[in-house]
Amino acid sequence: MCVEGHRFDDPSQTEAAHAIDHLALMREALEEAKQSPPKPSNYCVGALLVDGDNGEVLARGYTLELEGNTHAEQCCLAKFAQAFDVPEERVGEVLPTNTTLYTTMEPCNLRLSGNLPCVDRIIRTKCKDGHSVIRKVYLGVKEPEKFVGENKGRAKLEEHRIECIHVPGLENEILKVATAGHEK
Repeated sequence: MCVEGHRFDDPSQTEAAHAIDHLALMREALEEAKQSPPKPSNYCVGALLVDGDNGEVLARGYTLELEGNTHAEQCCLAKFAQAFDVPEERVGEVLPTNTTLYTTMEPCNLRLSGNLPCVDRIIRTKCKDGHSVIRKVYLGVKEPEKFVGENKGRAKLEEHRIECIHVPGLENEILKVATAGHEK
């Protein structure tokens, strides 16, 4: 957690020491996406918040899981915040300092609904000392240009020193699930 007294210099607490299986976690995110109700105006996306030190899944989410026009990343963050009784905008204060996000699709940078984009939700996950706690985002596919044109979410995350890493191997299945309910 983002609290004093936690040691981060212990090599046994690193991602490399735990050999996290990124493809397996992306498959879990895809299983979340499959729970999203198909709709012609949304992508069915799944996401996981994961402790980057040990690979433990902290929260799961999918598009439209929570009330309102909610996205997968938003649902993960909101559910984790609720579990720790903090508002979502302060969730970084209770997340492990090496949290990673797995999402089947590049996080949005623009919401036609007027909701806060997922990229901005990710960027604001900071400790009280102002350091980002989500430092890596693992992506299954780039967002298609159907609803908002080119998504610049990845570029904005990288501008904020949040590393974006593509996890290859599930692109076709992710896009099939993501576009369920869309006209072909």
